[in-house]
Amino acid sequence: MTIHKEGYTSIAIAALVIFIANALVHYFIPDNALVVWTVYVLSFLLFVTVLQFFRSPRRRVVTDDNLILCPADGKVVVIEETEETEYFNDKRIQVSIFMSPINVHINRNPVSGVVSFFRYHAGKYLVAWHPKSSTLNERTTIAVRTNHGKEVLFRQIAGALARRIVWYVEEGVTVKQGEEFGFIKFGSRVDVFLPLDAKVDVKIGDLVSGGLTVLGRFE
Repeated sequence: MTIHKEGYTSIAIAALVIFIANALVHYFIPDNALVVWTVYVLSFLLFVTVLQFFRSPRRRVVTDDNLILCPADGKVVVIEETEETEYFNDKRIQVSIFMSPINVHINRNPVSGVVSFFRYHAGKYLVAWHPKSSTLNERTTIAVRTNHGKEVLFRQIAGALARRIVWYVEEGVTVKQGEEFGFIKFGSRVDVFLPLDAKVDVKIGDLVSGGLTVLGRFE
């Protein structure tokens, strides 16, 4: 299993905390086998959980300028026509993907093109499914102008547990469909705003994979 670079520090801290906890238990209550082995088992499960959260599976992304790929692993929780007020200031189709702690948390470019807009907003940490999380939580907003002139906007949103958003893009850079643009730690959400004439290929409740599942297509 390959570990994502964003996990190195968190894994090291988890290993240190687990080592100290186990050393203290072994030192102070060495004769209580039940407690000692309970701590050992819980420590092992905690470490495996942290490891799996930062896993980075290899994926073969097939690029296509007519398709919009899912930017993240997770579950589709919103598909609706809405007003996007930060950049477009007009109506768009919003598709939201909720990432639970067990999902891969790498974020991938849904389209190829040039980053036409980027903003980072510090904010609150409401649960990711809260209706106001899109506008009140810590978040980034990224718009990409595709090779045929259409724009797609996508937004990383921190959740109640996700308190660190990482991004690798800035305004003016060229990005490639399926490549990483960021990472969100410990559960969160990604909103995608598509043109009204785009065809959505997923439905609410679908489980999707970043860089693999087709979210929609340009008409």
